[in-house]
Amino acid sequence: MTEPVQAHQPPAEGAALAPLRHRVFLALWLATVVSNVGTWMQNAAAGWLMTGLTQDAFIVSLVQVATMLPVVLLGLPAGALADIMDRRRLLVVINLGLTAVVAVLGVIVWLDQVTPGILLAFTFLVGVGSALVAPSWQAVVPQLVPRQDLQAAISLNSVGINISRALGPALAGVIIGTLGLAAPFWFNAVSTLGVVAVLLWWRPAPAGSRDLPAERFHSALRVGWRHARHNRHLMATLVRAAGFFLFASAYWALLPLVARDQIASGPQVYGLLLGTIGVGAVGGAFLLPVLKAKLGPDRLVAAATIGTALALVLFGVAHAAWVGLIASLVAGVAWIAVLAPINVSAQVALPDWVKGRGLALFAMTQFGAMTLGSALWGQVAELTSLTVAHLAAAAGAVVAIPLLARWHLHTGAAVDMTPSMHWPAPVVSAEVAQDRGPVRISVEYRIAAADHDAFLAAIAEFRTERLRDGAYDWQLFEDAENGGTLVETFLVPSWLEHLRQHHRVTGADRDVQARVARFHQGPTPPLVRHMIALRPPKDPT
Repeated sequence: MTEPVQAHQPPAEGAALAPLRHRVFLALWLATVVSNVGTWMQNAAAGWLMTGLTQDAFIVSLVQVATMLPVVLLGLPAGALADIMDRRRLLVVINLGLTAVVAVLGVIVWLDQVTPGILLAFTFLVGVGSALVAPSWQAVVPQLVPRQDLQAAISLNSVGINISRALGPALAGVIIGTLGLAAPFWFNAVSTLGVVAVLLWWRPAPAGSRDLPAERFHSALRVGWRHARHNRHLMATLVRAAGFFLFASAYWALLPLVARDQIASGPQVYGLLLGTIGVGAVGGAFLLPVLKAKLGPDRLVAAATIGTALALVLFGVAHAAWVGLIASLVAGVAWIAVLAPINVSAQVALPDWVKGRGLALFAMTQFGAMTLGSALWGQVAELTSLTVAHLAAAAGAVVAIPLLARWHLHTGAAVDMTPSMHWPAPVVSAEVAQDRGPVRISVEYRIAAADHDAFLAAIAEFRTERLRDGAYDWQLFEDAENGGTLVETFLVPSWLEHLRQHHRVTGADRDVQARVARFHQGPTPPLVRHMIALRPPKDPT
């Protein structure tokens, strides 16, 4: 009889500032804050520049679309690259490319040759670079701090983003007024070099010896997508993210028009509105530990969604700068109160081997919802008014709260995602070429009649685990001749992919296997067989 399975306990959370004790994290955090100041300066400059190039609300909202659409299109490939390549080297190369693209755009703006099409094209290119680095940035965080400091590190990263959001737009307004519209673009290009310098200085601990070759790119895409589909903790997080960002995108897309048309002001007030959102987010970050302890992640996100709806209403009726500033402050607090718990929920839902791809899908969901929302609310504003667009988005956000309540956050925090390596090595009569396949693995159980239904309930969870870890088909058969004999089978594309399954199984998977094995009545463990196809069909997925 297997010993009772002990529930996995998540590590205790470290202090809010504990990650700053780790010098590489501190250096990267500081460099990233400076770089993000440049990014927000550029975003503010691009949004204001577009209002001077066109009066069309829909075209103005396309600046946000061009920024976020690349994440939707390239998120999963970027996540696959983060999981199969050297993340540090990938970050260095792409950040250098971003520096060049932004510098060229600055020259075009300086020469007064920019058009709406050129601005959108370069904004899209910058978005492509940002999409390619985002999964790697998020996936390296666990390499910089111990696990007990991970949630604090994620929160500090959010604080850093919002510090830069507070400073960048306000500085952009001042710099545009004194040095011209090209200056924020050049500052952004130079500030990115600081991040590159820290990455070149960082020497990550060498990875453990790799027994298996790296995944191929297309296979990594398929496996990552399949894992996400069968990871209920991640899918719940994605649903909650989509339901919030679709409506919250309204004020991000329409804020330049609120500043120009409703408040009737210039780039300084627009930058101040953006900066106040950042100030609210920074202040909200320091309230998060208390709020999370009192409300829990689900109720905290629901309360913050109501706060976002309030901010949208205030933006919709803002005809004076002070009303817009109050709306921005509320929006910033609510933004961080949603973003931090949802981001942590995605992190803790993923094992290390697929973390880049899973976080890329989270980014795709966030930016996909914001891309769709930006275009939607821009069109609503063009057909009706800014006030109607903001009020409609506020109503949608409130209605979504009860509709999303069934999907819970942070459910993966108590799940043991560490590799268990408990599968024994396959027994083979001769060496098997790694590219042979597909491979059918069968496990034969002897189940008492009284345990039949309980066994079926237990093994249903096994199906999800097999499909999460690389199988593309799973079936359970009952022997018609020998009652009580049930055979589980699953298919993987190749022998190499099956060997990778041995490295992917986690402590939680081991616990599921132990629960299933308790029902087996034979004198020996369940019989496992490996069958390799002679004429390999294609992986249907």
